[in-house]
Amino acid sequence: MKYDYDLIVIGLGPAGMAVSIMGAEMGLSVCAIEKNNIGGECMNVGCIPSKALLRMGKVRHLTTRMADYELSETPEPDVLKPFEQIAEQLNFISEKKTIGMFDRVDLIYRQGAARMVDAHTVEVGERRVTAKRIYICIGTSPAIPKFPGLDQIEVLTNENMFHLEEIPESMIVLGGGAIACEMAQAFSRLGSKVTMIIRGPRLMWREDQDTTDLLEATFEREGITILREQKPTQFTEKDARVVMETDAGQTVEAERVLVAAGRQFNFESLELENAGIKYSEKGIHVNKRLQTSRKNIYACGDCNGYYQFSHAAMHQGMIALINSMSPWPVKFNFLKYVVPWTVFTEPQISRAGMSERMLQEKKIRYETVRVNYGDYGAAIAERIDEGHIKAFVSPTLGRILGVTIVGEGSGEMINEWALAIQNKLSMRHILFQQHSFPTMGFLTKRMGEQWMMGKMKSNFLKKMCAMMFRI
Repeated sequence: MKYDYDLIVIGLGPAGMAVSIMGAEMGLSVCAIEKNNIGGECMNVGCIPSKALLRMGKVRHLTTRMADYELSETPEPDVLKPFEQIAEQLNFISEKKTIGMFDRVDLIYRQGAARMVDAHTVEVGERRVTAKRIYICIGTSPAIPKFPGLDQIEVLTNENMFHLEEIPESMIVLGGGAIACEMAQAFSRLGSKVTMIIRGPRLMWREDQDTTDLLEATFEREGITILREQKPTQFTEKDARVVMETDAGQTVEAERVLVAAGRQFNFESLELENAGIKYSEKGIHVNKRLQTSRKNIYACGDCNGYYQFSHAAMHQGMIALINSMSPWPVKFNFLKYVVPWTVFTEPQISRAGMSERMLQEKKIRYETVRVNYGDYGAAIAERIDEGHIKAFVSPTLGRILGVTIVGEGSGEMINEWALAIQNKLSMRHILFQQHSFPTMGFLTKRMGEQWMMGKMKSNFLKKMCAMMFRI
């Protein structure tokens, strides 16, 4: 059968961009469909604008720390038009920079939602296109909890909060995960009185407690209120403000409510059944090669339910494209690749591999190697001495199983550890890798030294060293 294109890509977020641009560069004919904006959630209402807002908050917050650096104290500056600037930056990135990357791609842009007709045919509006292979790269949307009265209030989510005209005077944040934590700190530092409400005992409860303890201490020091082990029982509006009542009997009033309580899939308009694609409430079903139940159709990124990270989506797009072109048995299992991640609060929180809780649940034997920022001269001198690195390693050879970093620069440092875990390296390799000094990354080198010093506590090794020294 003759097809219109070699491949069709549905959704131009990080995964779809990777498939489209790489496919076109390889000489394939590509049709890419995007109903909203190129870059998807990440570029337009997620990673990029949220980091811009966090940076604005960080710069403003630095004015409260002037005394720490022997500078004269100064009032916190007024917040002008942050969302207007962010919109201008996003427009520049999208319309001036990114769009040019699709010169070799046939774009169906802002023409409506795609609909599967069959396993090789996609319809957008009145246009139908066919391809040998199809890549579904759609994202997710915010999940709105069904708390009484919440549906009667205009809530903020990541999809609309960057359209605000000014920073709200006060804000309730529903949720305690990455997005909730990042935006709570950003809005607080830009002038909002922020109250977070979480069902669990602590923020980011899946992570190790010494990690979250440091984050919570920072939040509370900065004036963010955390209501733990509570849930809303009623939302009402009063005098253009929101009133939230909780099951612990507390009442909180604020100007706006931000919902950051998870994500949900939106497959209805795609009509996956027409192509025989299986899916559930956990996402589109894929095998380790990212193929759906129809082998010529791949699902990459958030829509398959594995990882909700932009970098994971990009990586999956690359793997899916390569797998679709490679002969058997040259195929790649996307689950074998380590997915590092970072929460861009201050302190930053990053992890690669398994956490201590995960190791304990799987009953895997491990040793812990830890170095504190507060024991490193550069961190002390620069007044960024809060934080730590923890590595979980195999007891004998020190193979790295997982690493958590809390502190300045962790988002940059974690990538080295992810590479080490993915390549099954040990602490010995970290020990013998030189690191630029005095960067925060030098703490990674310190981890190797700490591990080695721990091994030297063995009486057998002490005797061996003493004997060799005397030879």
